[in-house]
Amino acid sequence: MSTANNQRDQFLVINAMGSQTTSMVTTLTRLCLEQRCLIVSSRMSRHGTCTSLLLQVSGNWDALARLESLMLTVAKREHLTLSMNRSRSLEERPQALPYNVFVTAAQRPELCAELCTFFQQIEIEIEELFSFTYMAQHTGTAMLNMTLTIAIPAKTQLSWLREQFLDFCDELNLDAVIEPWRPIH
Repeated sequence: MSTANNQRDQFLVINAMGSQTTSMVTTLTRLCLEQRCLIVSSRMSRHGTCTSLLLQVSGNWDALARLESLMLTVAKREHLTLSMNRSRSLEERPQALPYNVFVTAAQRPELCAELCTFFQQIEIEIEELFSFTYMAQHTGTAMLNMTLTIAIPAKTQLSWLREQFLDFCDELNLDAVIEPWRPIH
C-alpha cells in the first residue's frame, strides 16, 4: 500500500483496547487529527465485550511525540489498555505475489498454529490473518473460518505451492482454497 508521505515522516503503531467501541474510535482518531497525524491504516474489531483498535499513523517527529504523550493521558482517563511502537515503512521488500487463503474446518484448538507453521516452514510471509468461529446451522458443530493474506515470493513455483498446501489440508481435513488477492473496492 503506498501513501504520499513526506520522507521525513515517521510512523507510530497504536493498539488500544477498551469496552466502548464508537466513543473510543472517535476519541483516538480525533486526537490523531488534532495533532496533525495522518491515519495511514486502521482496523477495529469487537471481541466479546472488548474492542480492539489498531492504528498506524504518520507524522513528523514532533507531532508523533505530542500524540504519544496525549494518548497516554487519554488512555488513563478512558480506561483503555494501550501499547504504542514507532515503526518504519517497508522500503525494500522482495518481489512477492499477494494471495488469499480461505480455510473452513471443524474447530480444533491447534488449527491456527498449524496453518501459521506451514507457511513459516516454506518461508511465506503472512500479511494478514482473520478468523472466527461459529456453530454450523444444521449440525451444531463448532466451525472455524480463517482468511490469510500471504506474500508468495516471486521465485516460488505456484503449482508446487498449491500441491504442498492441498496435501497439508488433506492431512488435517481442511476445506481450503488459495487464490490471487483481489482488491475489494
